[in-house]
Amino acid sequence: MRRCFSLAVLFSVVLLTPVAFSQATHAFTFEDMMKLKRAGDPQPSPDGKWVLFSAVDVDLTANKNTSHIWIVPLAGGQEREIIPDQDGDRPRWRPDGTGFAFVSTKEGGSQIWFAEIDNSAGTVTRKYLVTEIATEANGELWSPNGKFLIFTSDVYPDCDGQPDEAACNARKVDDANKSKVKALTFDHLLYRHWNAYKEGKRSHIFQVSVFGLVPRGNAGPPYHQIYRDLTPGDYDAPVFSLGGQDNYAFSPDGQEVCYTSNHDKVEATSTNNDLWIVPVDPGKGGTPVAPRNITAGNPASDSTPLYSPDGKYIAYRAQERPGYESDRFRLMLYDRQTGQKHNLTENFDRWVGTIAWDPASKVIYFSSENQGESPIYKVALNGSDEIREIAAGFDGDISVVDGGKELLYTRMTIARPSEIYTSSSSIPNNKGCIAEKLGPPGIAAYDVPDCALTKATPLTHLNDAVLSQVAMSPLESFLFLGAKGDKVQGFIIRPPTFDPRHIYPVKFLIHGGPQGAWGDDWSYRWNPELFAANGYVVVMINFHGSTGYGQNFVNAINGDWGGAPFEDLMKGLDYVEKNYSYVDKNRECALGASYGGYMANWILGHTERFKCIVSHDGMFDTVSAWGTTEELWFNDWEFKGTPYSNPEIYEKWSPRNAAKNFKTPTLVIHGQLDYRLDVSEGLQLFDTLQVMGVPSKMLYFPDEGHWVLKPQNSELWYKTVNDWVEEWIRK
Repeated sequence: MRRCFSLAVLFSVVLLTPVAFSQATHAFTFEDMMKLKRAGDPQPSPDGKWVLFSAVDVDLTANKNTSHIWIVPLAGGQEREIIPDQDGDRPRWRPDGTGFAFVSTKEGGSQIWFAEIDNSAGTVTRKYLVTEIATEANGELWSPNGKFLIFTSDVYPDCDGQPDEAACNARKVDDANKSKVKALTFDHLLYRHWNAYKEGKRSHIFQVSVFGLVPRGNAGPPYHQIYRDLTPGDYDAPVFSLGGQDNYAFSPDGQEVCYTSNHDKVEATSTNNDLWIVPVDPGKGGTPVAPRNITAGNPASDSTPLYSPDGKYIAYRAQERPGYESDRFRLMLYDRQTGQKHNLTENFDRWVGTIAWDPASKVIYFSSENQGESPIYKVALNGSDEIREIAAGFDGDISVVDGGKELLYTRMTIARPSEIYTSSSSIPNNKGCIAEKLGPPGIAAYDVPDCALTKATPLTHLNDAVLSQVAMSPLESFLFLGAKGDKVQGFIIRPPTFDPRHIYPVKFLIHGGPQGAWGDDWSYRWNPELFAANGYVVVMINFHGSTGYGQNFVNAINGDWGGAPFEDLMKGLDYVEKNYSYVDKNRECALGASYGGYMANWILGHTERFKCIVSHDGMFDTVSAWGTTEELWFNDWEFKGTPYSNPEIYEKWSPRNAAKNFKTPTLVIHGQLDYRLDVSEGLQLFDTLQVMGVPSKMLYFPDEGHWVLKPQNSELWYKTVNDWVEEWIRK
């Protein structure tokens, strides 16, 4: 394979001599990681001159992450902050290019702002506060004529239809803040989600004008905004999302909005997100028009709508199996005139990620995970559904610029966080190179040679200065025969001070999901380079259930949580111990979070090969985990029913049932605000370890959810984890 071959060549070269530090570099540290800026999705200006993007700065001392808005010439040049005196996120150009909307917390909660811009200099001339809504505002999008914005806000559905809905919501927010009683009542499931209680609110889409605004700092009375709720009702519209592409979009003529919403009675057991369209009234109000469901025939998820520039189609992502959140994401095309739907990736056995239209509405570009990368592909709307990979790497956040000739996107690697890149949208004209390697018609070539791919050029260099001072090791790939006789991919990272004459202890990282994957991508929360930096070899296995290897490989974990994945992990580590002479098989520690935490717990009861274990937010008892999670559809699918309809499989794969075998020293980590895997799972595990006399420690975060996000909490997390490994590995 192209990528594995190139990594293998690199591996054979670097083993010839010890890796030496230059005088200017040092091993990667947590402090280095906190200095790195975190770039967001690039937004090209309508005239193609500028690119706006957000970048997050970390202030470790203040324990704060702050996003600022940056600008860079599309033709290349120095990037710079465009509003240095104010936080800002999610910049979106006004269609006429005279300015941009953005999200800021400068005057309290999250609100929408508008900045006028001097296009010749790329500087902001005036700023306006667009929204002052008590329930806060986010996710703004411009109407195509630039006269108004839509945005999202979490509001109380019983304020729907009130003469002044915003005032009604403001009163409820004020009453809740002032009340000394903080009790909540529920009458349906999904009353809490991810890391917060819903508190009776729903996410709705609002419309607001951008005319009559008063520049900030000018004298005069504030402009009274009218907010029109486009999606009233006791539904989330749009649905909850942890990031990625928007779940709503404007039609090119500005007459309607398409959005994602789930109207099933029991949302906690349903993945039936549908696409709905609602007319947009460009005036000041009027009677809301009932939305129309355009994907009612699909009982599974439909999401991330995106209109074609010519207005004929809506592209979106869809799954086919209801209740299965890890079914394959297909690229669908909805014909707005006929209502017909067409699957553009019927023969493409990978998940579709971010999508983007070319200006002529004849091609769609999309990213998709494949064997540890996330290349960019293109599919032509010419009836052939032919898919071609055009750019390698781990890519996302795609935009099409220069009349469709060029792509703008984010790219990251295992050793570098996201930066913005550009490349040609065309496949290089190298017929001999392409002819040898392309796959069957209609199926993307998963092993396209480098000579057949477009070359990427970095547009931003936010982190060059910091990274130039840091020594990291490359990601190396290997293949082995795992469960079911299938080829399984693994990765290894050597310490930056690597000397092939020495042997090194191992940190064996287990990814979550379980439908996730390790690859050549950056992470702040589980950073493999940082784990390797203090003298460890890091090993990672993409076991059965991992993404990027076809849907059958993903499905293999369903109902088999401790089966094939566990076998893959053990065989992968066996392979590493046999084939990499510098690995010390007597000094290995297993670390995992989420499903990786489950597998750490499973390993705890099924092997004694590890010197220590780290279990973060893991499932300890399958039955109690079902009863305390919010997204019931997940466990219902993975364990093929409920603990009452299918108790045998819950008992079969519960780590709790092997507790009598627990002997390995274990660090338990859990957050109070984790509602995917309740904190009680971590407490049960720690209690069991303590009662059984197994060396153990628990790190508890009262202010974190499934992810540890606060800078100082992250610092404590890394220190505690690394100290625990050191304590037991070095004995």
